[in-house]
Amino acid sequence: MAIQLEKSWKEALGEEFEKDYMKSLRSFLQEEQSNGRVVYPPNKFIFNAFEHTPFDKVKVVILGQDPYHGANQAHGLSFSVQKGVGFPPSLQNIFKELQKEIPDYKYPTHGDLTKWADQGVLLLNATLTVQSNTAGSHQKKGWELFTDRAIKELSDKKSGIVFLLWGKYAQAKAELIDEKKHFILKAAHPSPFSAHNGFFGCNHFIKTNELLIKSGQKPIDWQID
Repeated sequence: MAIQLEKSWKEALGEEFEKDYMKSLRSFLQEEQSNGRVVYPPNKFIFNAFEHTPFDKVKVVILGQDPYHGANQAHGLSFSVQKGVGFPPSLQNIFKELQKEIPDYKYPTHGDLTKWADQGVLLLNATLTVQSNTAGSHQKKGWELFTDRAIKELSDKKSGIVFLLWGKYAQAKAELIDEKKHFILKAAHPSPFSAHNGFFGCNHFIKTNELLIKSGQKPIDWQID
C-alpha cells in the first residue's frame, strides 16, 4: 500500500500516517493482499478523492460509506464508477434526481464523476477500501478515523463548504462539522431502499449551487458528459 497523498492534504493529514491506527491499517491491507484477497479500489486509486480535490479547492463534500465491491467499479470517488461499468442503483437514482432538478440535464453515458471532483466536490467514502464481493469488510479497521479527521480539518480550517449528508450514516458525521461556518444539507440515501423517503425531490444539487453562489463561489456543473 504505497501512500501518495496530494500535497495540500499531506500538510493537513500527514501526521495521521504515523499514528498506531494507520500502521495497523497498513498491516491489515498488506495481509489481505498477501493472502490473495482482492481489495478494491486498486492501490493507485485509494486516495483518488484527495488527488482530484486538493484541500484548498474543496467546495462541496458528498460522503459515502464504502467503495463498491464489484470488479472494475470503485476508483476512489464515492458513488462514482469507472467508465465502461454499469451504473449501480444509487448512482442511477442520483442521475434521476439531477434530471428532475435540472430540466436540460442529460442522463450520462458513463458513471465516472471525476469531473465533479475536479471542480471541488470531495467524493469521500468513510472507508477507503473493501474486500471483493464483501460489503463493509474493511469497516472499523481504521479508515473512519482517517476520514473523520479529514472532515474535521475541513470544518476547522475552511468556511463555506456545502456538506451533502445522505442517509443516517453520513448524517452522523454532522457532529464533526461547524454549522456556523459551513452548510449542511441532509436527505435520505439514494439507495433504492430509501430514495423515495426523501432523496427524490431533495433538490440538493440546485441548493448546493445556490449556496455556493451566495457565498461568492463558482457553482458546480453537474453534467458529466
